[in-house]
Amino acid sequence: MSWADPSIEQGDEDTGIDRLGLASPLLGATGWIDGLSRLIAIDTSAARGMCSEPFASALQDMFAPLGFGFRRQEVPAHFVQGSDGTPINMIAARRTGRRVCTIYFHTDTLPAGEGWARPPFLLSRQGNRLYGRGTAGMKGAIAAVWSALRAADAVGLGLRFDPVLLFCTDEEGGFYPGLRHLAASRMVEGHVMCLDGSAAPRICVGMPGSLRLQVRITAKDATRQGNAAEAAAALIAQLHAMKAGLEAKTSPLVPPSQTDTGLRADLAVSAPGSEPGVEMPAGCELTVTRSYLPEETVSTVQAELMEALEQAARNLPAFDVRVALRGHYAPVVAPDRGTNTPRWQQALGWGFGYSSAQFRRGACREPSAMGFVQQAGVQEILFGGLGRPHSQRGQANEFTTIEDVEALARAVLAYLADIPDIPPY
Repeated sequence: MSWADPSIEQGDEDTGIDRLGLASPLLGATGWIDGLSRLIAIDTSAARGMCSEPFASALQDMFAPLGFGFRRQEVPAHFVQGSDGTPINMIAARRTGRRVCTIYFHTDTLPAGEGWARPPFLLSRQGNRLYGRGTAGMKGAIAAVWSALRAADAVGLGLRFDPVLLFCTDEEGGFYPGLRHLAASRMVEGHVMCLDGSAAPRICVGMPGSLRLQVRITAKDATRQGNAAEAAAALIAQLHAMKAGLEAKTSPLVPPSQTDTGLRADLAVSAPGSEPGVEMPAGCELTVTRSYLPEETVSTVQAELMEALEQAARNLPAFDVRVALRGHYAPVVAPDRGTNTPRWQQALGWGFGYSSAQFRRGACREPSAMGFVQQAGVQEILFGGLGRPHSQRGQANEFTTIEDVEALARAVLAYLADIPDIPPY
């Protein structure tokens, strides 16, 4: 049977609410699991490069039949030194002259890593769970939006907004996120929906900025086998001296409340690939991540870190200490202060079955490329997603559930639908 069901009447007497009611039960029959399976099968982990040609082709195969026109934008090479390939941003639009809602997706995932009990790049099902790298992140969200748009088209449900889909590169630990380039090029329109967050009933009121440095420590005389681990410990001690003062900083723009601690500055140091207490002969690396507040400037934050590292390095004359910038995200401030946020909250409630009393406002702990969108002049950002505390997102055995993907699809469907009010759950 063809997807367009001829049994559905398209008469003028049908209202938007009627069509929304018809579309919602069809979400499970849109074939979204097959679409998600195709996306999961393509390894787009950050270590392998960016939006590959197979992934770009899969996106076009999914969305072009829905009337979306695609264009590609390559991120200039000087922004992505060290990449395995040329990062590709994909912009898909279906325009009718209505206001624009930009829906953002990043196309890369974290590397699969070890510890999987099943193939990470093969969608597998156990009960209502769907396992695979990216299921609880953006690949699951892409499938949800695709399902919502297919269901809307099937019943002739008009849309309140023209959706513009951004498929961007290099979000997971990238030096220069693809969305940052689109925002700087003034290619982000209207207001933005970001589905890389939580499935919980939460309204995000802000996010910290983040600066990530790579510190490489090597013995100047490799034949002497200097203990780089001990040198690294000295650097870490110097940085930890900063940490206590940072933790006391909070932002008046996103202050603490009775239910939330607000935005706080923080500092974290890790040594990728090493075990605590293991001596490394001639060199090692540290990753230094500094979360910073909207009131702070990235230049000041970076200068403070560099001063602390240089001071520690002066006490390590046998070692060469080199520092490189490896990532930056700007803070997000008051993304919920817009005219569309109440509708999005209603849509999330209708989709997931949340009452208005269940929603909580609070700061998000993880940084986001959305800060660059705000710097470009687009202030309102609607957050949602498939993340759950138990879903192993970004870890081995990552999964989402059929119910959550279809709930997110219902929320997107209701939000985009050309109806004046979303019915309460």
